[in-house]
Parts: sequence; C-alpha cells; structure tokens
Amino acid sequence: MTNHAVVIAGGGPTGLMLAGELALAGIDVAIVERRVTQEVAGSRAGGLHARAIELLDQRGIAGRFLAEGKAMQVAGFAMIPLDISDFPTRHNYGLALKQERIEQLLAAWVAELGVQSYRGVDVTGFVQDDGVSVALSDGRTLRAQYLVGCDGGRSIVRKQAGIEFVGWDAATSYLIAECEMTEPALGMRRDAAGIHGLAPLGDGRVRFVSAEAEVRHGEPTVDELRGELVHLYGRDFGARNVTWLSRFSDATRHAASYRAGRVLIAGDAAHVHSPAGGQGLNLGLYDAVNLGWKLARVVRGAADALLDTFQAERHPATARTLAITMAAGPLNRGDVRTDALRDMIGEMLKMTEPRRRYAGLLSGLDIAYDLGGAHPLVGRRMPDLDLETPDGPRRVYSLLHDAPFVLVSFGEAIADERVRCVTARYDGAWELPVLGAVAAPPAVLIRPDGYVSWAGDGDVRDAITTWVGSPR
Repeated sequence: MTNHAVVIAGGGPTGLMLAGELALAGIDVAIVERRVTQEVAGSRAGGLHARAIELLDQRGIAGRFLAEGKAMQVAGFAMIPLDISDFPTRHNYGLALKQERIEQLLAAWVAELGVQSYRGVDVTGFVQDDGVSVALSDGRTLRAQYLVGCDGGRSIVRKQAGIEFVGWDAATSYLIAECEMTEPALGMRRDAAGIHGLAPLGDGRVRFVSAEAEVRHGEPTVDELRGELVHLYGRDFGARNVTWLSRFSDATRHAASYRAGRVLIAGDAAHVHSPAGGQGLNLGLYDAVNLGWKLARVVRGAADALLDTFQAERHPATARTLAITMAAGPLNRGDVRTDALRDMIGEMLKMTEPRRRYAGLLSGLDIAYDLGGAHPLVGRRMPDLDLETPDGPRRVYSLLHDAPFVLVSFGEAIADERVRCVTARYDGAWELPVLGAVAAPPAVLIRPDGYVSWAGDGDVRDAITTWVGSPR
C-alpha cells in the first residue's frame, strides 16, 4: 500500500490546480486520472475568465497561458456581451484557449512541482477511518489522510460519500458535434427550442451546437446528428468524419455539502450547470485555490474545522453563479416574447452599473467571502498593486507565487515570523471591481488564495493567530 498525505481523484483542471496548490505548500499529493494523457475529446471549455487569469498570475504562471491563448472580452449574459475593459485589474479581459491546452499547461506546472500521477486508472471506492484507503481500478490501494473528488459531475467519490446532489433536472438538452461538412450555413439562429449554430474550426471542420426540441438523454448517434441538421437547415451538409459527438443539458445541481469526514469534493463533482457563460472550468479553479492552502494547513496540524470554511465560502459564491446560468437559459429561446425580453435586458446591461454588476459576477472579480471585518477589502481579492519596497518595485501578486500568507504594511514595519512581512509604499488609487474606490488601509493580511483576511490599523497579531496559528 502506497501512502500520500492527499489523494486527488481526477486530473482535470480542478484536480491539477489543487495538486499544484498542495505541492507549493510541501504536501505529498498524488493524482489519480483515468486518461493516460491530457487529451480531451472535442473543444470543451473555451477559456478563462479574468479572476482565473489572476489566480494563475498569483502563482507566476499566467504568462504561459497568455502566450498561447487570445485575450478578448468573453463575459456575457444570454449572448449579451459584457465588456470589462474598464475594470481595475491588470487582466481586464478573458482568454480564449481550449481546455485541452489549459490542462496540458497545468499538468506541466504540476510535474515541475514533483506531483505523482497514477494514470490509466480510476478511483473505484474508498474506506474512511483515521485516514482514507482509496481503491484503484487496477487493484492497488492508496492510503491518504484526505481524499478529494475532482472527478466530474458523475463523481464516484461524491456518490460513495453519500453527499446529496440537489437541484433541477434539465429543461433543455443540446447536441454538439465536430466534423467535416460541405458548404455549411455558418452562423447562429434561434427558434422556440433555443440556440443553434455552425462555427468553423478550420480545415473544413465545423462545430455544430443545437438545442433539441425535447430533452434527450444518452450519447447521440451520427444519424441523430444528420437528422437534426436536416430538421434545421433542410440538409445535412454531408456531415462526415465526426471526431466529437456528445450531448449536454442545462441540468443544475449543487452538492449539499462539500465534505464528508476526510473526503472532500470540488469542481464539477460539487456543482454542475448549463455551460452558458463558460463558468464550469473557472469555478473549479476557484474551488481549488480556496481549498488548497486550507487542506495543506490541516495536514500540517491545524484544526480540522478550517476545512469547513471551504464550503462556508465557496458554496454561496457558487450558488450565485449557478443562479445566473439558470437565468440565462430561457433567454436563449427565439420566440417573439423572449426576443422582446432579451432586447430589454440588453438595453439595461448597456448601463454602467448593471453591466459592471453582472460582469463582475461572471468574470469572478466580485467574489466576496464573509470574513467579518469593517474594511471593504476584507473577504475580497487583493488588487495587484505596484508597490515600492526596500527591495525595489514589487507587484503584490509576485509576493504570492509560493502561496504564503503576506502581511503588507504601508506605514511602520511589522515583524511576525508566521507570515511574510513586507513594508511598502503605494500612492495610487485603491479601487475594486464593481465596488469602486475604497479607503487605503494602513496594513493588509493576504491569504495564500489572494483574498484579504484582515485590513486596518489595529494589532494584526490576533488576526494572524486566527488564520495561521499561535507563535511557536
């Protein structure tokens, strides 16, 4: 039996990001992934929102992704674009980049950090006692202090842990395919069922997405694909050489708990929803960065109750996102009344305040955890300020590359061996997305995930004790 501190079931974006976070903290973590490589069928998720790019920037790896994707405005509600170019962030855009490449870049980073991966096998079950014994499909057993299920919407880990997956069944199903076609009618159209579209992929290949007239289940066939094309366009454009054919829906479910003892779940294992707005992959990254430092601290001896803050913080934040994906779905229909409603909402979202509010939610830049504290920064992402320090110019996010707690003092120097202490000068404006300008704090305590846990001019040592532990 092989031992690890943490075993992660699933080596997709969520599992990879979580493994990286744990490895940065010096935790022995292993990934179990059924695929031998990071190859992904079809295009899947199409990119990253602004907050996800910031998280990668906090770890010093955003440049790898920016070099291979296309920076562009990607936020939108029911196909209504929401521009964030006026948001106060270094990354006031999204990034178009295929999921397969996102996974490959994350996997390369994780490999650099020395994370062990068990590939070509699944987690088939587990037993909890004073640890977790994890059964693999090849007959081996791994032993860990904690198991984290990042194994998708049909999560074996979630099901065996007995965690209820509550929510709503599908109201609409969609057929999606990537194949070759001859002179397809490119573009998007709407009807009473919803959105249908043909988009070029290059080299004569096309992606077809179609809202089906009635909810269907199971994997579609090539005959169904051709039949759907004939129904919509009067011909099938000679659809052939199909490399990806699948079906998805707007079913929305959210785990009642993100934890059952020594077993936790994150990403799609904890929440599924319509792909409207491109939220899924990004939510998984937010989960991973929130959980990683907490799990690392508990493995190293912190109180187990720290893990309960994972759900306390991420569950309500994710619930807001699930609600907006559900709200967008009905607006994709093409009947006259829905067209009128969508036009009215589109007019409203051209106004500055509504646009910023919705764009903040969809970009992940407005996430605010309820951590108490009087200053509006507390519970929100720390801006990536350009600081002047005794060691020269530093960006705030550069201080987070190895995921420490960081105390930045903008006045007198503060020393505390439990955190990274930085004395800095900053004369610019303090401004947060959606919220706007805030008063400059005398000092801030920044968590490893980039969120402010304390801000003010009082004694920070109690706050450090709360989050990091008592002095040795």
